[in-house]
Amino acid sequence: MKIARFQSAQNVPQKARGGVVAIGNFDGVHRGHQSVLGKAIEIARAENCPATTLTFEPHPRSFFNPASPVFRLTDADIKSDLLAQIGFDGVYECRFDEQLSSKSAEDFVSETLVDALDAKHVVIGYDFHFGKGRQGNPDFLQKHADSFGFQTHVVDRFNDEGGNVVSSTQIRDCLANGELAQANGLLGYSYRVHGKVVKGQQLGRTLGFPTANIALAEENEIKFGVYAVRVGLSSGKILNGVASYGRRPTFDNGAAILETHILDFDEDIYDQELLIYFESFLRGEEKFDDAAALTEQMNKDREEAIQCLSMIGPQEGLYPV
Repeated sequence: MKIARFQSAQNVPQKARGGVVAIGNFDGVHRGHQSVLGKAIEIARAENCPATTLTFEPHPRSFFNPASPVFRLTDADIKSDLLAQIGFDGVYECRFDEQLSSKSAEDFVSETLVDALDAKHVVIGYDFHFGKGRQGNPDFLQKHADSFGFQTHVVDRFNDEGGNVVSSTQIRDCLANGELAQANGLLGYSYRVHGKVVKGQQLGRTLGFPTANIALAEENEIKFGVYAVRVGLSSGKILNGVASYGRRPTFDNGAAILETHILDFDEDIYDQELLIYFESFLRGEEKFDDAAALTEQMNKDREEAIQCLSMIGPQEGLYPV
């Protein structure tokens, strides 16, 4: 399922105008976000009108601190796919730059929500702020909604089963600490990354474990180690695999890379785009005395991955809602 993606007020498609607009960064499209997004879909279906999200690219935190970009849980591509699966018709990936950061809340609403999107309903989370000096907030939108010509809907915070607020920061911390099960529970789906398969040193092949290698964004902070994964091929097939993310300390301790061994698979997929779903964290990265010791451990990892994946249904965790 595809979603209409647009990056400027000048190319907003007609089918994205005159409906419900959910606003937020939505990094991760996690369960807390899904409560906001679900409210927007509910209104859109009741009103029989389009449902659009308004997000910001790049992430505002990365714009204000480019030397230390934020660890994105979902880049724009994965985010748009998740939003499509939830049921949105379009996503306005609003460029976050110096001009936007200095724009007043009133001008942003007038130019973007009213003129560009012709919003009839605006849905936001309880803690959302926007505009120069963060002057825009739920109170601002509710106070001026009538003059802007739309209704404002503010969604209260979402708490998990333990009563804790679900946040992107919390999920980033879980992934950095190898707490994948907790991260996936907070996301409401399996954490995933994507990228084009590149040629590596082919060390895995010499050990009997050929891998598909993907370079992740430098700011990615998932824990170095071995994971049971599912692999989405460009053909649409979903296969089982075991992946290692790290610097290969047994060999060269080089740049971090994600190396995925796809089980029972032997095809040339160089330059193909893969989607890797992280299902279980198996162990941290280790340095072994020699290749033989590493190969022995890799065989154990493979068997453990098979066992883990056999307990997860073939579609479980692939969809956000």
